Amino acid sequence: MLRTLLFVPTLALVLSSPAAAQDAPPDLPALIECRSDITRLTALAPALEDPLKAVALGWQPLPQANMFMTEYRLARPIRVFGHDTDHIAFSGGGVIALLDLPDPRPLAKQLALETAIDTPAKAMFGKELRSEETRDAATGELLIESAVLNVSNVASHPGKTLVGCSYSLDLPEEAPADEAAPPAGAAPPASGAQPG
Repeated sequence: MLRTLLFVPTLALVLSSPAAAQDAPPDLPALIECRSDITRLTALAPALEDPLKAVALGWQPLPQANMFMTEYRLARPIRVFGHDTDHIAFSGGGVIALLDLPDPRPLAKQLALETAIDTPAKAMFGKELRSEETRDAATGELLIESAVLNVSNVASHPGKTLVGCSYSLDLPEEAPADEAAPPAGAAPPASGAQPG
């Protein structure tokens, strides 16, 4: 099932949680290809909040061409799904590679993604690759960690294909409540009465 294709605006929420210490440089291809996890994304919070820390990682902040993306040029290109790029972006709870591919459809087909939008002007594809239960270490609360792979194009970046992974940590969906049984000893509602 296609849960989401947009990079949802949850990065602020994710980044507000304590980040794991990270000694090695971030594995951007693993993050982009949904082979990583939300903890590794969260560990990038200092670089996203402080341009000097981004520069220390070899990321050059770029002008904001799209109000929903924070973009960087990498000192060394990375390889993502068989394509080299030195252009990445963060948007919502996701990390994106911008590839020099004018049409996102062949990559979406290669990755066996589901179609959300496919018009001459806009193409958007995605697929949930992982959904796992986890427990919050502090509260013991049950959470669902998911990773959704996305491929799309966007008007602000003509000639580019955006590919990336959206990570989220959500409460489990509640099952639909069946009609509650009346408490023991309670009289059934009168005929024609509407529940309150």
